[in-house]
Amino acid sequence: MKAADMFNLAGRVALVTGASSGLGQQFARALADNGAAVVLVARRADRLEAFKAELEKSGAKVVAIAADVNKSEDRVRAFDEAEKAFGTVTILVNNAGVAQKSVRATDVTPEEWRRVLSTDLDAVFYWAQEAARRMVAAQKPGAIINIASVLGLGVAKGVAAYAVAKAAVVQTTKALAVELAFKGVRVNAIAPGWFVTEINDKYLESEAGIAMKRDIPMGRFGKAGDLDGTLLLLASDAGSYMTGATIVVDGGQVVQIKG
Repeated sequence: MKAADMFNLAGRVALVTGASSGLGQQFARALADNGAAVVLVARRADRLEAFKAELEKSGAKVVAIAADVNKSEDRVRAFDEAEKAFGTVTILVNNAGVAQKSVRATDVTPEEWRRVLSTDLDAVFYWAQEAARRMVAAQKPGAIINIASVLGLGVAKGVAAYAVAKAAVVQTTKALAVELAFKGVRVNAIAPGWFVTEINDKYLESEAGIAMKRDIPMGRFGKAGDLDGTLLLLASDAGSYMTGATIVVDGGQVVQIKG
C-alpha cells in the first residue's frame, strides 16, 4: 500500500478538543487536509467559527461546537451534534488542557490542583470514555489520541499538578488501550516537548526560555507541523497495529543526559 493511501482519512470523523488555538488548530488542520470531516470543540465560539471558515475555504468538511470539556452535558451534546452532522466520531484528539502557574508543590492550593487535574486528566478520561462507548455501539473501529507531555515522563520544578496530570494521561492511555483493543478501538498518546503557542510564546522568547532551548539537543522549540506526522500515524491505518503507546516528540529533550 502506498503511503498516501495508508494515511488517507477519507470517511473518518475526527473530533478535536481545544481546537480554538495552538496545537488544537494544527491538529484539526492536519486531519482535514488528509480527508477527515472535522468537529472543532472549544469554549470560545468566536474563535471556533473563524477557524471553521478558514478550513472550509480549503474544501474541508467542518462543524464547530462551543463546549466546556469539564461539563458532562456539553460532552454528550458535542458527540450528539457531531453524529448528526457527520456520523459516529471515529477519531478523538483529546487536546484541551490548561497550564499551571509556576508554584512550589508545598504552595499548590486545593483549588489549583483540582482546576488542573479536572481539565488535564478527568476530561481526557471522560471524553475518551464517551468516544469509545459510541464507537463500540456503532461497531466502528477508531482511534483515540491523548495529548500528554514530556512533563508526564520527567518532572520540572513548579509544575507538580500539571506533571502529575500528564503522567496520569500516559497511564490512562495504557489502561484504555488494554480494554478497548479487542473492540477495534486503538488508544495512544503523544508527549510533546516545548512548542511555541500563543499561550507560552512570551515566556519561551524570554531569557528563561532561551536558557531552556539550550537543553534541547535539536536547539529549537517545536513549530507548527512538527506533530502532524505522529498524529496522522496514530489516527490512520498506518498505525493500525499500535495501541497503548506514548510517542515523544520533543527534539531529544527527555533523552538529554545532564551532568
